[in-house]
Amino acid sequence: MPSKTLSVVIPLFNEENSIRELWQRLSAVMDALGIESEIIFVDDGSGDQTGAELQKICQADPRVKLITLSRNFGHASALAAGLDHAQNQLVVLMDGDLQDKPESIPDFIAEWEKGFEVVYAVRTTRKENLLLRGAFKAFYRLLNRMSGIKQPLDAGIFCLIDRKVVDVIRSMSERNRYFPGLRAYAGFRQTGIPVDRDARYAGKSRVRPIGLVKLALDGLIAFSYIPLRMVTAAGVIVSFSAFAYMIRVLYKKLVSHEAILGWASTLTAILFLGGMQLLTLGIVGEYIGRIYEEVKKRPYYIIKSIAAGKTGE
Repeated sequence: MPSKTLSVVIPLFNEENSIRELWQRLSAVMDALGIESEIIFVDDGSGDQTGAELQKICQADPRVKLITLSRNFGHASALAAGLDHAQNQLVVLMDGDLQDKPESIPDFIAEWEKGFEVVYAVRTTRKENLLLRGAFKAFYRLLNRMSGIKQPLDAGIFCLIDRKVVDVIRSMSERNRYFPGLRAYAGFRQTGIPVDRDARYAGKSRVRPIGLVKLALDGLIAFSYIPLRMVTAAGVIVSFSAFAYMIRVLYKKLVSHEAILGWASTLTAILFLGGMQLLTLGIVGEYIGRIYEEVKKRPYYIIKSIAAGKTGE
């Protein structure tokens, strides 16, 4: 078995009130593990004192590496920056709001020692409101049905991945990344362990509804062509229905000598078809927009600075 060394990658955006508690709990876990380890904090263009707090922690702990991005590139880009700089055999990815518990890391490592290359957290409980919990539950199940690959239910980014899996994920050059999907696509031996998801340690969630919608679209569009096929199927059904209705109108006019009257039904049909066309353009536009992002090939993230602990590299 390869040497057991650990990197923990944590993207952060405006988490000044959680950082010190996160660092202290994570440090206690690493001390108990007694293995070579590093903590990679990625400051994703924070506008509060997150950067200043991280600088203090970096000066106090040689295991800490701080990557500061030039602006806010988004959660997925910050994760990619951390993965690109993680050097150890095992890499743990987790959020910085303490909803992902550092104390779960030894359980991940125990599963890796059994031969699993990917160990992910299955969220058994969530502390969000009922509406959000229902939305997350529905999304994971919808994605699993529509995706071309089997993806675990109720599993976010909190996980441990082996170096060979890290290298595979890093080789994937797509711009709109849905990390749990990429992790599932990579394959290898994977397993999930149940983990309670805590409430945020401090402050309110930074993710707005529009951000959740974008994440859902990224997951669906990156791993499924079914939305396009649904549009095609809807077009066939509407066209067939319109043709059948046209035959009925001609029959009543030419054979029964009856005229079908009613401007309301005509207007309804026009509005329905117009809505279908706009929906079709919207779905196709989502795919085209992502193609546009891919062909531009702009940097996925830009690093402003890198700082390491006093005895780090």
